[in-house]
Amino acid sequence: MPTREDVVSTLRRAGCVFAEEEAGLLTEAAADDAELDALVARRTGGEPLEQVVGWAAFCGLRLVVEPGVFVPRRRTEALAGEAVALARSAARRHRPVVVDLCCGVGALAAAVADAIEDVSLWAVDVEPAAVGCAGRNLGERAVVLEGDLDAPLPESLAGRVDVLMANVPYVPTDEIGLLPAEARLHEPRVTLDGGADGLRVLARVTAVARRWLRPGGTVLCETSERQAAAALAVLGAVGLDARTLVDADLGATVVLGTRR
Repeated sequence: MPTREDVVSTLRRAGCVFAEEEAGLLTEAAADDAELDALVARRTGGEPLEQVVGWAAFCGLRLVVEPGVFVPRRRTEALAGEAVALARSAARRHRPVVVDLCCGVGALAAAVADAIEDVSLWAVDVEPAAVGCAGRNLGERAVVLEGDLDAPLPESLAGRVDVLMANVPYVPTDEIGLLPAEARLHEPRVTLDGGADGLRVLARVTAVARRWLRPGGTVLCETSERQAAAALAVLGAVGLDARTLVDADLGATVVLGTRR
């Protein structure tokens, strides 16, 4: 029967920096010793902790995460917080409409649903496994659709969206190989690869944003600090009022574009 100290030692030998914390989470997730051994083996084999234990923490929520899906990052809480603030502002005038493209397991949409009781919420992703997780995380609080970016959205939303948020992939293709193995080997490439300059998907979202946004509505995308200036130029090129949000504590950079 493995003790907690045994698990900590095994994780440390595998290079897990937060071995004690992870040992507690793995022990909590296991129903018996055999399952604990299996979970520890998966973790020491390189799988992300969140995929191993089946959940990820995000904005105070516990979200279902399955093997092979993109794991929500804590830095994305900066995007979530700004999206919530914008939706709350819109709620003072009407029932806000919020869309989460590239939704993954639905982390951003879940943060909005948790913060705002009465909201028309839509979430879309191209990965079937992610869509399944998003459906479990959001339940009846949102409409979850499978498809490429905005393709599945109903025409009735055109010109009515207050907040269009997208945690787009923004790693340049040539830099995928530099990512930690947890991401590179265990998350879908489509959730990481942003094209040659890292801005390919952001540019696609920006190109369709004006169709969906109401006047005063805002599109938000996460990016990197070094890509921010180029991302702002992409937003400005389609006539959006662009600005940057930086959260030094979270190490997050978000670009926003508001429709005039």
